[in-house]
Amino acid sequence: MSNHLQFPYQLYLVISEADCRGRNFLQVAEAAILGGVDIIQLREKDLSTDVFLKRAVELKQITDKYNVPLIINDNITVAEKVDAFGIHVGNSDTPPVLLRKNQAFENKMIGYSIEYIEQLTNIQTAVADYLGVSPVFSTATKTDTVTEWGLDGIRTIREMTVKPLVAIGNMHLKNIRSVIDAGADCIAVVSAICAADCPQQAASELKNEILK
Repeated sequence: MSNHLQFPYQLYLVISEADCRGRNFLQVAEAAILGGVDIIQLREKDLSTDVFLKRAVELKQITDKYNVPLIINDNITVAEKVDAFGIHVGNSDTPPVLLRKNQAFENKMIGYSIEYIEQLTNIQTAVADYLGVSPVFSTATKTDTVTEWGLDGIRTIREMTVKPLVAIGNMHLKNIRSVIDAGADCIAVVSAICAADCPQQAASELKNEILK
């Protein structure tokens, strides 16, 4: 089976309430789906698990309505309780190998962020379903990262793995085509949709650019 069939998503929204700049994040998420977002990750790094869970439950009602997969960032409890489609973890989070051993995640999608080239040869990458290339370009929303991959980084990673690659980090209308051409399978955005005047239109324009 080709990766495209396993990971048919092209526009990936990473959302948090803070990124929506005072607007209702559920309305932003729904508008983004109507505009063409294929998959959504809820990332709430600073909330208690209870509040994160409440938001995830509300968001899942919307994603289920449109049959859009919901990924939870890094919180095993929230991902399990909302029966999320999957979970996304980074270098310092629960390792994919441990998640796979957890019955709740045996058949769930696991995303893994690649911040060092050495990660591509580790067992965590081997068991992950897709790889987040993070960040492609440096960004204000993620300040704790080590590498800025750039287009050459994507090309290098593409040569080293057949796993689906999700590019994240300052992705916007002017650069996503070059990122796809460099080998990314999917574009993940935060502010390009969350902070847009019209999230639905922003999503639609991004999706059209990807499909060109």
